[in-house]
Amino acid sequence: MTTTGEDHTRAPTGPWWWERRRGAVLDVGLGLASAVECGAEGVPFARDAGVPVWLGVVFGLLAGSVLLVRRKWPVAVVLVAIAVTPAQMGFLMGIVGLYTLAACELPRRVIVALAGMSLVGTMIVTFVRVRQDMARGDLTLGDWFVPFAAVTTSLGLTAPPLLLGLYVGARRRLMESLRERADSLERELQLLAERAEERAEWARSEERTRIAREMHDVVAHRVSLMVVHAAALQAVARKDPEKAVRNAALVGDMGRQALTELREMLGVLRSGDSGEAVRRRVEPEPVPVPLAAVGAAAAEAASKAAAEVVVVDGPCLSELEELVGQSAAAGMVVALSVEGELRSYPAEVEQTAYRVVQEALTNVHKHAAGAKTYVRLAHRAAELAMQVENDSPPEPGSASAGLPSGGNGLLGMRERVVALGGVFVSGPTDAGGFRVSAVIPAA
Repeated sequence: MTTTGEDHTRAPTGPWWWERRRGAVLDVGLGLASAVECGAEGVPFARDAGVPVWLGVVFGLLAGSVLLVRRKWPVAVVLVAIAVTPAQMGFLMGIVGLYTLAACELPRRVIVALAGMSLVGTMIVTFVRVRQDMARGDLTLGDWFVPFAAVTTSLGLTAPPLLLGLYVGARRRLMESLRERADSLERELQLLAERAEERAEWARSEERTRIAREMHDVVAHRVSLMVVHAAALQAVARKDPEKAVRNAALVGDMGRQALTELREMLGVLRSGDSGEAVRRRVEPEPVPVPLAAVGAAAAEAASKAAAEVVVVDGPCLSELEELVGQSAAAGMVVALSVEGELRSYPAEVEQTAYRVVQEALTNVHKHAAGAKTYVRLAHRAAELAMQVENDSPPEPGSASAGLPSGGNGLLGMRERVVALGGVFVSGPTDAGGFRVSAVIPAA
């Protein structure tokens, strides 16, 4: 909230109906001045009316003290001022009452009606008094002076306080509107900053998930092939030394490839972290800024966080034959068939298709070792379709003896495909095998 908004919403500190003590002091001072004025004017009024002087003074004191309630009942103050106008008292009360009436939030028709009554009343009283003075010989001016004095006096006592009150009331309402708009704007900016922080957190979570999925695909497939080759190496080490040497070489190649891909990925992540650390060391200490700048900066940061994704050069469809060959070299009976004309796709499409096939083959190594596997790839007009299907394993139960599973493979494949607007389906077949199918839009 703004400082003005806090001052506006602060609890009243004055007595009774006053919001502040200084307002109460001002009204008490005005009420005393008005009471003294009306009490003094009550003396000639009592003489003209033929009543005791003390009664006129008391009447004036009571009438003038009504100004104390001008903030709570401004209409009553103006009506009392109009009522005592024939007695030629309450000029200060009339001026202050009209100002308060015009400045408060009352319907315009009420303000105009009371101001008109005050104007007419003052005009009639002034007209009568000036005419009486001229009749007694106190004034020797012409007859034109009577209406002139009545009009000018009534306008002088009515128009200035009325116009000043209207100006002050309009300015007060304008300030209230600006204060409310400022408070609303700050609330919106605070909400924008919170949403921006949520977007940034969402972007970070998505990036962590993407990195974890990428590392899972890299490590799981390579390590699975290494375990398969190591098992084969252990089995043929004494019977066929030459085949054992080939399997050992394949295990070394798999390990080097896995390390190379991990180094590339970690290198990209580490370079991003170091750049951020350098910026933190170079940039000066933050300086307090307005909430509007904070909201704009937070929104911009969230947009950048959502847009800036760590990009690692991934595999493509041209490496699919090599991937299938690696599984075949590990002892899997696998067949690759490609339909349609080979063409280029966006990098994320090719990488997703490669990872789906890679993870499906990894699952075959884990859960269906020795099962015959079919890898099908179809290049269609507006989409790329792939399917990896394996038959039932020859020896159920022995496939996963040395290859634990974390249960994230199928979930990661589905997330990759759905993120590109594709369709992913997986499940067992009627023949006892397992099928993984995915269709990805080409664009």
